[in-house]
Amino acid sequence: MELFAGIMIPFAGTALGAACVFFLKNEIKPLLQKALLGFASGVMVAAAVWSLLIPAMDMSASMEKFAFVPAAAGFLLGMFFLLGMDKIIPHLHIGESQPEGKKSNLKKTTMLVLAVTLHNIPEGMAVGVVFAGMLAEQTEITLAGAMALSLGIAIQNFPEGAIISLPLKSEKGMGKGKAFLYGILSGIVEPLGAFVTVLLFRFIQPVLPYLLAFAGGAMIYVVVEELIPEASRGEHSNIGTMGFAAGFTLMMILDVALG
Repeated sequence: MELFAGIMIPFAGTALGAACVFFLKNEIKPLLQKALLGFASGVMVAAAVWSLLIPAMDMSASMEKFAFVPAAAGFLLGMFFLLGMDKIIPHLHIGESQPEGKKSNLKKTTMLVLAVTLHNIPEGMAVGVVFAGMLAEQTEITLAGAMALSLGIAIQNFPEGAIISLPLKSEKGMGKGKAFLYGILSGIVEPLGAFVTVLLFRFIQPVLPYLLAFAGGAMIYVVVEELIPEASRGEHSNIGTMGFAAGFTLMMILDVALG
């Protein structure tokens, strides 16, 4: 039951954020959106460091001076994996007119959802790998630590759900119910990916440090490539910076206090 709850908590954050479409008349104001994007960036960076990269190096302590190898290799592989996904999957970011990835005849609304889904892939991987590590009885990963990661990702998923559903209603003229559906669909990849990873935990145990770092690298790619540039665009970029500080601090506290 705890395992199921831990995996579903991040998805619940996305769903609650998407539900804002029923309570807010207009999309989130630009300054608040900058703050939320910065906040999400801070949470993801702190989660990548404390919940993924540091445990990956701790698990490799027997390699002594070369304990960094699994973390470094996994991190770079995660970065290149997201780079490849970014180039292949057609997607469109909020506020942009030109889609990225391969040329496609997909609707703009579909590509908007795919853009957020790309952000959520590494988060689902991270949750799945951490809970798989817990099941594999790795002493470095506790239930409390895994729950802290899930809770942190859920908190940053809330604004992501709102940021995708509200513009669909206001800019695309979509009904509230349909905009909410698109919002939660963007986050469904997280629990699906996490459950598959957990089911395979016995097979991935030997390469767990690499997979932890892989998820960390993928998360950092999303932050540097998408979230921070969006939060820094135009005036008042310092709002995004302060949001980053708040998110990083909160995730750091959650991981250390609960882990």
